[in-house]
Amino acid sequence: MSYKVGILAMYLTGRKLEEVSYFRKLSIAGRKMGIEVLVFTPDDVVDSGERVLALSYNPEQRSWVRKKVGFPPIIYDRCRYHGSNNYQKLMRFRTTYSKLHYMSRPLANKWKMHQILSEEDSIAPHLPATVRYQGAEELKSFLKKHGVVFLKPSNGTGGRGILKLQRTKNGDICHMQGRDPNRRILPAQFIHVDRLHHKLSGWKIADKYIMQQGIPLQLPDGRVHDFRMLVQKDGSGKWQVTGCAGRIGPSKSVTSNLHGGGTAIAMDALLRKRFGSSDKIEDIRRTAYALGLNTVRHLESKFGKIIEVGIDLAVDPKGSVWLLEVNPKPSREVFYRIGDKETYQRAVRRPLEYALWLLRQKKPNAEQPSEP
Repeated sequence: MSYKVGILAMYLTGRKLEEVSYFRKLSIAGRKMGIEVLVFTPDDVVDSGERVLALSYNPEQRSWVRKKVGFPPIIYDRCRYHGSNNYQKLMRFRTTYSKLHYMSRPLANKWKMHQILSEEDSIAPHLPATVRYQGAEELKSFLKKHGVVFLKPSNGTGGRGILKLQRTKNGDICHMQGRDPNRRILPAQFIHVDRLHHKLSGWKIADKYIMQQGIPLQLPDGRVHDFRMLVQKDGSGKWQVTGCAGRIGPSKSVTSNLHGGGTAIAMDALLRKRFGSSDKIEDIRRTAYALGLNTVRHLESKFGKIIEVGIDLAVDPKGSVWLLEVNPKPSREVFYRIGDKETYQRAVRRPLEYALWLLRQKKPNAEQPSEP
């Protein structure tokens, strides 16, 4: 095949890759485009850092083949780390091999991200009030001001460790729901703010939390919802909103993440349930899409090249659009779940189309053929 694209991944346990299904789909799509997809991890570097033992998918045999290759000329970083060890491993790799051509720069944690997004006038009005968690007294004050507060780990993903706190008449007591760091749903309970601080300290992440103003996310049946927007570079290097879909959390959950048991629904269908009016729905859609594009352009101006971003949005009962979170390594599963195969396939292809566009900008001798 004419071109090679590397996928930088991370082993979980037993040398198992987290996104192997996605990598297989990328490989199949790549073959149709003349691209060989080569999957490797920081643990696969061999020959004194000169080559890697990469996985290449063979669709005829429906199996992965490991082969020794030079570093691919362009790399799509899909390392999703759920612990400090993997994070450090990724950072060491990207520092050691900083001259490789990565399609995307690393972004920041939730707190730093909030600060950066707050700098842009077109984005700031859509951000919930957010501050760093510094202890029980600050939490009491924030709860008094906003009534409902979300506590989120600054480096967390997938709904892990997120707590929803609701103020009571007794300012020292709050109603708590949420998930522990392993994503297990916690039983709803009333808890003293001081004891909550002790619980967070036991999780060893109390000093890494942010407090975020609660946006009303509950549907009439009590379940929470939000929207996941996927914004990607296309085959000409331009930003496009690939799609946006709704997510509804399971009963008694404060998050809507699909990995946490959430269900997916088409954006228009969810908005129609809540607002009915076609004009209102179109206005919300326009606002959301403009916010998504403004967000990625601002982030790229601050961090450098980015290939794709998942953006979690909320729409409050008045129809105002809020930006809840930015995910630099987003899933595209939500489109598959709603049965929108066209958008799902486009979401899979676009990183390869962008890679192909980048490779064609490079000089021919910049490509590295695989070793025999």
